[in-house]
Amino acid sequence: MIGNDWDNVLNVVESSEGFKRFLNIVDNEYKTKTIYPLKENIFNAFKLTPYKDVKVVIVGQDPYHGEGEAHGLSFSVQDPTPLPPSLKNIYKELYEDLGINPSKSGDLTKWAKEGVLLLNSTLTVVKDTANSHSKLGWANFTDYVIKVLNQREEPIVFILWGNFARSKKTLITNPKHLVIESAHPSPLSARNGFFGSKPFSKTNKFLKSNGIEEIDWKL
Repeated sequence: MIGNDWDNVLNVVESSEGFKRFLNIVDNEYKTKTIYPLKENIFNAFKLTPYKDVKVVIVGQDPYHGEGEAHGLSFSVQDPTPLPPSLKNIYKELYEDLGINPSKSGDLTKWAKEGVLLLNSTLTVVKDTANSHSKLGWANFTDYVIKVLNQREEPIVFILWGNFARSKKTLITNPKHLVIESAHPSPLSARNGFFGSKPFSKTNKFLKSNGIEEIDWKL
């Protein structure tokens, strides 16, 4: 389904009749409605960040629902989409934390290739309708992804921004891993603990302390 080592890790799910039925439901949504991202980009996060390469997980909620925005990576938008407000604030914190100038592009593919799994809990959405697929069943799949990452021996950093992402903390029980949590970068909440939280330097400090190559956050 994905084309790398994730297929082995997720084989129990991918081969189950329940998941096959679920994918048929998703496929029918694409046939009858305008759904984002494009079908070939649903599993983009997994294709760009193989299981063995995951160093960091940034948990999002659901894809952007405007035309040409979502491409299968949490918080990321395709060019030439203007930067969403939350991503602007992520870039502001990146500058304050590590002195990296904000990118004009909202495409976070480079982070994905650095080992940052940009994981939305829900992987599809109906055009112009936020959270429209939140009850479809994607969370069963993406929660399982977090669980198998939690089981990994190599340390991982889980970055949880906002109450929704923080609700996934109960799935992360392995003391080898680091959980960084704060308010969401949305303009509605960024000043309530997101700004000044220094997630990027904290991540790299943890990776370095475990002998893992740090993330190059520059886009």
